[in-house]
Formats: sequence, C-alpha cells, structure tokens
Amino acid sequence: MEKTLQNYESIIGTVATSKLRQVARDLKGASVVHVNSTKEGGGVAEILFWMIPLMNELGMDASWEVLNGNADYFNTTKTFHNGLQGNKVILSEKMIKAYEDTVEENAERLREKLADADIVVIHDPQPAYLHQLVPEKKGKWIWRCHIDASHPNRQVWNYLRSKVNDYDASIFSMPDYAQRLDHPQFIIAPSIDPLSDKNIDLSEQEILDTLSNFNIDPNRPILTQISRFDRFKDPIGVIEAFNLLNGAFNAQLVLAGGGATDDPEGAAVLEEVKEAANGNPDIHILMLPPDAHRIINALQRASAIVIQKSLQEGFGLTVTEALWKNKPVIGGNTGGIRLQVHNHHTGFLVDTPEGAALRIRRLLSNPDLMYTIGNTAKEFVKENYLCNRQLREYLTLMLGLRKGLANHLIAG
Repeated sequence: MEKTLQNYESIIGTVATSKLRQVARDLKGASVVHVNSTKEGGGVAEILFWMIPLMNELGMDASWEVLNGNADYFNTTKTFHNGLQGNKVILSEKMIKAYEDTVEENAERLREKLADADIVVIHDPQPAYLHQLVPEKKGKWIWRCHIDASHPNRQVWNYLRSKVNDYDASIFSMPDYAQRLDHPQFIIAPSIDPLSDKNIDLSEQEILDTLSNFNIDPNRPILTQISRFDRFKDPIGVIEAFNLLNGAFNAQLVLAGGGATDDPEGAAVLEEVKEAANGNPDIHILMLPPDAHRIINALQRASAIVIQKSLQEGFGLTVTEALWKNKPVIGGNTGGIRLQVHNHHTGFLVDTPEGAALRIRRLLSNPDLMYTIGNTAKEFVKENYLCNRQLREYLTLMLGLRKGLANHLIAG
C-alpha cells in the first residue's frame, strides 16, 4: 500500500497527522540521509521502508543508503552486535581492519552526499565509522542504536565509542541502553507500520491458504514465534517449552523466520533448531524469504498465542506486530519486550521454558482471558507504538538539532 498520510489517517486520526505536519513545517526542504547495512531483514529495514516516504511527503528530501560488505565485514559487525549485548567476544586487529576497510570503501561512494546532507542518521554499529570519514560536514549527525547495549563487552564498546562519541546526538530505544557519550542522548522507541504487508488486515481465506501451504492444521491451537534464527531469540528454549506441554491442548508450534543479509550466523542456528525439534511433526520450522511479510502476517493472525522468548532484545517489533493483531504474547523478560508485555494485561513475561509452558497452559485453558488480553494489547499498541509517534519524535529531534536546541530537549 502507498505510504501517504491520508492512508494512515483512518487509523491514527486527523489530530495525529496534523501534529506531524506541524512539526515538519520547519524541516521542509531539509535533506535527510539514513544509512544502515541491509535493505532486507530486521527491524531497521522495516522502519526505514515506511519512514522514508513519509518524510518525503512531509516536504523533506529523505533517502536511504545501504553499505556493501563482504563476509569478513559482516562477521565483524555481528561480533559488534553480540558484544554490545554482553557476549564474551574477541575483537581482533584483523576484524577491525576488515570493518574499517569496508566502511572506507563505502565512504568513497557516499562521502559527497553525506557531507551535503542537513541530517544524517546512522543506524547501529555497521556504518558508525562513516562519521570520521566525512570530515567536511554541512549538517548534524545522529547515531541510532537499536541494540540492547545496557551491559556491553568493554572491548567492543570502547572501540565503538571512539567511532560514535563525536556525533551530534544519539538515540536509544530505552534508558537502560544508553552509554556515557559526549553528546545529548535521546530515547525513542521503535514502532510498527499498520499499513505494511505484515500488519494489514487479511482475508480469512488468505490465512487458511497460508496454513495449508505449510501443512498447519487450522483447527488446532497454533503457537508461533516469528524471528530470525538467532541464539538471542532462544528458539531452542521455545521448543523446550512446547515439549513441556506433553501434548496437552493438541497444540502445534511454528518457528518461522529467516536471516538478515548482515547476519552470518543464521544457517548454523537453523540447524541447531532442527536438531532440537527432533522430527516432531507438530513443530513446524519455516525458513522464510525476506519478503514473506504477508505469510508472517497470516501466521500471527492464525495463532492462539505468539511467543517471543528472547534472551536479549533491543525492542522486539514482532511483539508489537502480534499485540496489534489482538494476540496475547508470552515474551522473554528482557529489553524492549518489557515495555510491551505487561503481565495479565497484554501477555506474560517469562524467564525459563518452564515459565513459558506454565503461561501457555493458563492461556489455552482460558479463552476468555485470551480474548480480553488480546483486545487490551491492540489498544496499547495503537496508543504507544504506531509509526506516527516514532516519526514525530524523530522530527522533533531533528528540528531541535538544526535550531541548536538539543541540550534543551534532553533537559526537558
């Protein structure tokens, strides 16, 4: 569906669209460049897919650039990611060289555009070094960290801090994620696009056809986790929770996802998940392509319960998507999931497979509770986590930076 404010107005209301136009008024004509490391897979790409056209409709000159890289580069940036989330990793000189060489190659292509931009938004560690490679800057630079960096590996953080410390501002998803930097820091939670293929309403027939394509029984309860195959998403823990049901409720488990182009570990984790499933016909492991948005939508809508048992999570847009579809969510007690899953209201937070199994049993044995939680969940997302709120906060920050009000904004 075309990304225009008019199309969103029926969902978010005329007041919300008017607020966006009002905030954007003083940004008309400003050139804004977003940079990340993948066009497909992961929440950053999904956010930029709707944000760029809406910024352009509001009168800005917004664009999206993607870094090109080889396997050594992406292995290094995956180490950054794991290290920021607290894993014990080793960052070698060889890895640093692979990272810096790749970003320098991309800088040759992007330098003129980035130097002329009024606002540059660099997403996550992968392109962070670009700031030092564009010495003649016209505009303001923002580093947007989507990762849970609350307890980072010190070697990784010390290196990355040297690359991001001189930005004009940084954005984190939660206060706990912020680190000490010599510039103003802002908290902006991610959001979902209600008009994307992942979130629009689907016909009952499309949902049934999707289940049929994957041999999933629509007449039995479906438990679903949607996420890339990543150890931090704990798909094996989800299988353990499912096995603890011991066949109760005649339920089925769906683990569906894929890999982002900047994540080299996905194939290995997928094999681990298949081994843990041990050929159980009631466990459906689906490796989906990056553009399988309507399939994901249908799977979530067909589910009785959506699970996101992450061990660490920057925010968890799959949780937001499920709540928007009136689904109770059983989520890992971590990161941004805590902002969205509130016990007995939008779902349940869990720490162990045993806890997840207990909550699954409670929900499946109480359809009225599932219905009540589902309705609360959708209203909660509508009020807090739709794209207009995130866009308005981005625009407010950009306006403040251009007018030299960043310190005032953070103080307020």
